[in-house]
Amino acid sequence: MANVNFLFRRSSTFVLGIFAGAAVFEIAFDEGSQFLWDSWNKGRQWKDIRSKYIQ
Repeated sequence: MANVNFLFRRSSTFVLGIFAGAAVFEIAFDEGSQFLWDSWNKGRQWKDIRSKYIQ
């Protein structure tokens, strides 16, 4: 836990760490929810049935 102390030395570093963590969380949450949505709705989305209607 001693290695985390560098984030709390300066407030600018702390804020940058918060923004970076939020960006990583947003990307991970978006990708994870998109994966779950696609797996639960497989075969019912336009990207799955497009070949049946467009020649």
